[in-house]
Amino acid sequence: MNLKKTLVALAAAATFTSAASAEELSVAATPVPHAELLEFVKPALAEQGVELDVKVFTDYVQPNIQVDQERLDANFFQHQPYLDEFNDGRGTNLVTVAGIHVEPFGAYSNKISSLDDLQEGAVVAIPNDPTNGGRALLLLQKAGLITLEDESKITATPRDIAENPKDLDFKELEAATLPRILGQVDVALINTNYALEAGLNPTEDALIIEGADSPYVNILVARPDNKDSEAMQKLAAALQSDAVKDFIMEKYEGAVVPAF
Repeated sequence: MNLKKTLVALAAAATFTSAASAEELSVAATPVPHAELLEFVKPALAEQGVELDVKVFTDYVQPNIQVDQERLDANFFQHQPYLDEFNDGRGTNLVTVAGIHVEPFGAYSNKISSLDDLQEGAVVAIPNDPTNGGRALLLLQKAGLITLEDESKITATPRDIAENPKDLDFKELEAATLPRILGQVDVALINTNYALEAGLNPTEDALIIEGADSPYVNILVARPDNKDSEAMQKLAAALQSDAVKDFIMEKYEGAVVPAF
């Protein structure tokens, strides 16, 4: 065998060995921005021997269930209050690996240009899961539209409203459906990932939006048995890198804010 053929064979063998030794990490994510961030770090992780398999979901339930049942390794779509509520309600024991970013939550409308224009009895749609529904009500309280019995309760529901001067009519709907029914209600409180998917620009289109100091940091989540694995820690480090911070700031222009 001549030298050229030898070098080609060695290169092929090295490639095969590298591929065979790569550890696969399957991660559930909602499309925007979570799956986009995971796709962004995929090449860097491949260089570190981690093959990232991104599974895209459009709901907030299956990603946790599939990680808990060990069908997937991790997920990236939720904040800590939602995870806490999910663990309590479902008897799961999922854990936080790392905090990555904040998606400031906002109120949107196709019918009014200011919350001051809301009429008495206006229909307001909010997410139907406890943490995001409570988050929506806290934002409306901050805007002066309602007052909650417990002004800091993050799992508040419309039943916890103490004062509702405009007699707003609250509709609790699945978070993913809210952009699609925006034209059927007066105002909808929408998670930023779903707003972005629907072509809304939170920094321009939201009537009111959380500040960058929001406590709802989106987190990488895994199980206790795999949260400290080498591959998981490499993923966490990649998501908290300067490259990801720059990517977030450039691509989302304030609609998504780094939390590290």
